[in-house]
Amino acid sequence: MGKINAARWILCGVIAGIVGDLVGSLVDGVLLAPRWNAGLLRLGQHAMNSTQIVEFNVVGIFIGLVGLWIYVGIRPRFGAGPKTAIYAGLATWILAFLLPNTSFMYITPLYSHHLTLYTTLGSLVGCLLAALAGAALYKEA
Repeated sequence: MGKINAARWILCGVIAGIVGDLVGSLVDGVLLAPRWNAGLLRLGQHAMNSTQIVEFNVVGIFIGLVGLWIYVGIRPRFGAGPKTAIYAGLATWILAFLLPNTSFMYITPLYSHHLTLYTTLGSLVGCLLAALAGAALYKEA
């Protein structure tokens, strides 16, 4: 096993995070925005503000870094390419979205089950596309 190309991992992880953020913005910020705002109002909160959106995007960059870290870590065992990127994207999605959404938003029904399902499925698409984009650009030293 070779060493991780740390600079390339960070660059590709940030790119993956940006791709994930773009998909998340489309899903949650456009398609599901009325449902999110209605859910927040039901909880006595204000609609999403620009500071919160920026914070979600920063978290998205970190999720991209983690997803690419998983890809780089499993790449020697599974080989470079889209199949391994999909595995890394699935692992990232399970850890960053499926488990938290299931345990927090579904079991304690703060938001509707439909909203939880839609945002969780949207994040699956985002994680897979992000992992594929980052993995396509990652090269060992």
